[in-house]
Amino acid sequence: MAKIFAAKERPADDPLIVHVSSVEMVAGLVAPGAVGATARALMGAFWPGPLTLVFKKSPRVPDVVTSGLGTVAVRMPSHPVARALIERSGVPIAAPSANLFERPSPTKASHVLADLDNRIDAVIDGGDADIGVESTIVDMSRGKPTLLRPGGVSLERIEATVGQVDVHVASIGKVHDGPIESPGMGARHYAPEAVIILVEGERERVLRRIPELASSAIKEGRRTAILSCTADIHVDGALSCRMGTNQEQIAQNLFSAFREMDELRVDLIVAECTTEAGLGRAIMNRLRKAAERIIKA
Repeated sequence: MAKIFAAKERPADDPLIVHVSSVEMVAGLVAPGAVGATARALMGAFWPGPLTLVFKKSPRVPDVVTSGLGTVAVRMPSHPVARALIERSGVPIAAPSANLFERPSPTKASHVLADLDNRIDAVIDGGDADIGVESTIVDMSRGKPTLLRPGGVSLERIEATVGQVDVHVASIGKVHDGPIESPGMGARHYAPEAVIILVEGERERVLRRIPELASSAIKEGRRTAILSCTADIHVDGALSCRMGTNQEQIAQNLFSAFREMDELRVDLIVAECTTEAGLGRAIMNRLRKAAERIIKA
């Protein structure tokens, strides 16, 4: 477990997710009675898939995995290669995203090598990521389900399955006081080397403000890119990238776009995305976590 933290340069207070290949594996990881009817309903609806559930942990789970917390995060991946690896190992596998800490998560094997070559022994290439953003994390240890991180399973789909879910302040990308209760809750994550300015607000105002910021940066001699979700935005001298025409495309392309901007040696990224529904909640979370500055238009 310590080698994971060393390879990623991950701080010890940021817990890992433990991956299983069957529901039966969960019993050895959690405290007796930790998996109730609500958790079973979520497992039945979304496992295997991009949903992580947090439970009170069994003493069998080492503290290094959970960063000393009394809870453990558990997920069953949908990729058949990932599940086959767990099955052949015969034990649950603790596994974060395969990137350096705070860098954009990898969605291709080449992204893993870009960050971790010479730090790890091998890469199993199962193809590009289908969803792009990480799993949704829901805490089941509080009595009522609580969304800690939005991800590949939307809040709307979860609430349609089990009813209303509490929403932690960190899930919308804001900094919170207290311990990091799950991956992705730290103050800064997913960030490229380029500085990101995120512009939020009413769409028409956002679309006016972005060209102003990009033009100003270009005059200062900064290599500038515009990443947009809702429109094609072009400014003379700036790279322009619309990440997709729907939420699924945007989620899939977000981290690849970050890494592409680094390959192009971009100094500044001006970004916008004005949707909070569905996968948009996860997209906005990642943008806010990656941004050095957020401007309200």
